[in-house]
Parts: sequence; structure tokens; C-alpha cells
Amino acid sequence: MLKSTKKPKQILPYWQNFRKFESRMSNKVTKHIPNFITCCNLFSGCMAVLAAFAGDTTSTLMWVVIGAVCDFLDGFAARLLKAYSPVGLQLDSLADLITFGLAPSLLCYSILGRCNYNTESSILLYGIPLLGFLIVVFSAIRLAKFNTDTRQTNSFIGLPVPANALFWCGLFYGDITLLEENPWITIILVVIFSFLMISEIPMFSLKFKSLGWSENKFRFIFLIVSVAILIWLGISGIPAVIGWYIILSLLTKGQS
Repeated sequence: MLKSTKKPKQILPYWQNFRKFESRMSNKVTKHIPNFITCCNLFSGCMAVLAAFAGDTTSTLMWVVIGAVCDFLDGFAARLLKAYSPVGLQLDSLADLITFGLAPSLLCYSILGRCNYNTESSILLYGIPLLGFLIVVFSAIRLAKFNTDTRQTNSFIGLPVPANALFWCGLFYGDITLLEENPWITIILVVIFSFLMISEIPMFSLKFKSLGWSENKFRFIFLIVSVAILIWLGISGIPAVIGWYIILSLLTKGQS
């Protein structure tokens, strides 16, 4: 009788099997960490929408800032853990559209709705506030362009939607009597910033690959001046910081 040439199945010790199982489970958990942070961004956006609908400018700004922090952290976690996925990319854009598109749009609509237009025309009274929704429309276009544009890996083309949202929430923070008495200021800014989001203007990102001065000099200059502005003006200085970001991007043509 011929002997079987098959080798007996090797049975690994219990601890080795456990380590393999633990490693597989760890990988499954790790790859979902960025998406979990993105969902936190989305939740913050939902809270910002509720606050904006109520005209609560302070709470809207707070939730948008929290969302912006989550938006930064989910990208950082994805790069650190190398946990990239098509689902993560789409989820990130959907969350950004709520937090940085819909929330500031609703806030703008709310503010324009209580402005003084010196008219009894119902078309103007109800129609002009709807211009605030241009923010979410152009935010959606901006995000769609970003997802399909291979040029925007290390920098941006057009104003990023988080920067746009922070501008609007900062603009409406505190005393907005001037804006309520002069709604044309808000309307002009809506048109300008909607254009900036879909423009071909190169803008630098705040992604640090190292801490060297030569590679990040414009980022450091931006951060130093921004801190000085916020110390001087407080939270109301956020729009000035975004304006400074746009000016520096124009001067440096988006270089870091």
C-alpha cells in the first residue's frame, strides 16, 4: 500500500491564531477610523444647520468650527493609517456639503430675511434672501470639481469650502447691524465668494509634510499673521483671516 504524500495539516498554537485574528480585526477597525471622524463632521454639520435655521450665529459658528477640525482630522488619519477608500472620499464630500455648504447658506438666508429693504414688494422680500442658497449650490460644484480634478492633491484650485463657510459664519458673528441695514453688502459678497469657489485661482493648502521653513514658509507666514489677527480682533477676525488667505494665495500663486 502506498503511503500518502500529503503533509499533515499544521495546527498553530492558540496564541498565534489569536494574534492573526487580532491583526485582522485591528485592520478592519483601523480602516474605518477616518470615516468615523467624517461622520462626526456630518453630525456637526447637522447641528450647524439647526442653529442656522434658528438664526443662532454663535452656535452655527461653533459647530462649523468643530466640523472643520473633524474635516482636518479625517484626512490626517487617512494619511497616517493609509486608510483610503472610494467610500471615504464620497462620504467626506457629502459631509462637507452639509457642514460647509448648507449651514452657511441657511445662515445667510436667515440674515437676509431680516434685513431692511425699504420696500413692500413681496417678490423682493421673499426672493432676495433666497440668494443665500447660492453658497450651497456653488459649494456642491466646488466639491464635485475637487473630486474629479487630479491637480488638487497638494494644493487647491479655487477657494476651499471650509474656508468659505468660516468666512460667512465669522462675518455674521457678533454685531451685524451694518449688514442688516445694508443687505447689498451681503449680496455682493455672496456673488464674489461663489465665484472664488469655482475659479481657477491656485490656493495653497495647510498640509505640512515636514516642519522645515523652506518647504512651508508661506504656511508659517499665514499662520503667524492669522494668530496676530485673531488676538487683535478675536473671533470677529475670522473673515479677515480668510481674506488674508486669499490675498496670500494670489501673491504666491498657490505655492506653499
